[in-house]
Order: sequence, then structure tokens, then C-alpha cells
Amino acid sequence: MKLMLLTGDPVFAKKAEECGVDRIFLDLEYINKADRQKGRNTFITQNTVDDVLPLRKVLKKSELLVRVNPINPLLKSEIDAVCDAGADLIMLPMVYDAEDVKTFVNLVNGRAKTVPMIETTQAMSRIDDILAVDGVDELYIGLNDLHIGLGLTFMFEVLSGGLVDYMAEKIKAKGIPFGFGGMGKIGEGILPADRILAEHYRLGSSSVILSRTFRNEVDADGKPQLDLAKEIAKIRAEEEKLSKWTNEQFIENKLAVKKTVKQIVDRG
Repeated sequence: MKLMLLTGDPVFAKKAEECGVDRIFLDLEYINKADRQKGRNTFITQNTVDDVLPLRKVLKKSELLVRVNPINPLLKSEIDAVCDAGADLIMLPMVYDAEDVKTFVNLVNGRAKTVPMIETTQAMSRIDDILAVDGVDELYIGLNDLHIGLGLTFMFEVLSGGLVDYMAEKIKAKGIPFGFGGMGKIGEGILPADRILAEHYRLGSSSVILSRTFRNEVDADGKPQLDLAKEIAKIRAEEEKLSKWTNEQFIENKLAVKKTVKQIVDRG
């Protein structure tokens, strides 16, 4: 499983690389995001294209993934700057149809791997057309915006309701790697991270974004509050267990996820 950590801080990015994080994720998306996610506890980036090169300079093993803004008149210049600064992968949010993906692939033009996001109801409905576009290297299913678009209460309803299964089967049939959602620390979360990770394995996902519980914070004395190496090691240990699971265990976990999500939704 490729673990992706959101940060624009080169010092923390280097530490994350040393701790075994596979991808450093720099988020540049801001267009319409505040309005789209108004009233929700979500992150709006303060990063710019100028933050790409400092990250590129410190990373030796981890890949650098940059999420740009959605399709807009200035996207070409943003993608050009991101490519020139050395991004390994570029992620496009808020895709609506195959034309968006074609435009994106053409703008990148082979300079980095392309990762369109399936996070609108339109993209989910048009996934067959999107999968027919040449030049897509990976896909990422964005549960947060997708659950908002569907009018759902909790983003993991998209998973428990079978919609991720629906998309995953189509994506796997095309042989395209994909990931979805986010994941907190093992043993934590109202929907425990270990159950989410098991769903990634059941569905054949190959990447996940680590949640804000992995952010680089210090206490009042300036000491780090996060033992990142320890938390990454917990994930890898859990993956080792999952590699030995039977199909029955995965089905049991799927049902447990469904039950927990329903309880969360029912509580409001």
C-alpha cells in the first residue's frame, strides 16, 4: 500500500520519507473548495507552486504527488510550473467527464504520471467513458466530495453502500491502479483505521491518504506530538496481518464496516 502524507514542509517531508512514507502529497487545490465544503471540518491549502521545488530537492526515495486545481483557464500554466519543478505525479480534482480527463492528460503530456480524481457524481456515473481515455496512470476516488454530492451524512457511506465496490471493479478491469479516501492511525477513529485498511485490501486498492492525525505538530515544550515512525510501523504490521486473511475474514470486516457506518449515521 502506498501511503501518502499531506505536507508542504520540506523538513517534515524528509522525515516522513525516512519513516517509510511512499508519497509526499502537496495540495494546491483552492478553487471553489471553500464554498463546496462550507461548514465542514476540511482543509483548505495555503500552498503554492513555489512549494513544489523545495520538496523535490529533499526527496530521494518518496514520490512527489501534487494536486493542482480543477479544470480552469490557468490550469496549463499551473501544470507547466508543477512539471518544471519536478513532480512525479499530478492529481486533478473535480473531474466531471472524459473531456476533463483528456484535457488534463494532454496538458501533462507525459511529463508526470496522471491521477484524475473520481469525486463528483457525474464522474462516477461516467466512469466507463473516463476509463476509456488513454494516458491515465492512476485514479483516486475522493470520498469527501463524493459524499457531499450524493447528499450523504458520512463520507464512508460511499464505501459501506457499495459504490466504491462498483467503481473498483470497473477500474481493476482496466488494469489501472487506484486508491480512495483517507485513513487515520491504527486503532483510532470512529470508523477504526484497521477496518478501513482491510477494505482497501479487499477491494484491491494500492494507495491511501494519511489523515490529519499524522500532521506535524508539537506540544507546548516544542516536542513532536507524533511518533511518525511508530505509526507507519503499525500500518505495515497491520498490512502483514491482512496479507494472510481469508476471504471470509474480509467479508466479515466489510459487514462490520457497514454496521459501524450505519451507527454513525443514525447518531447524526
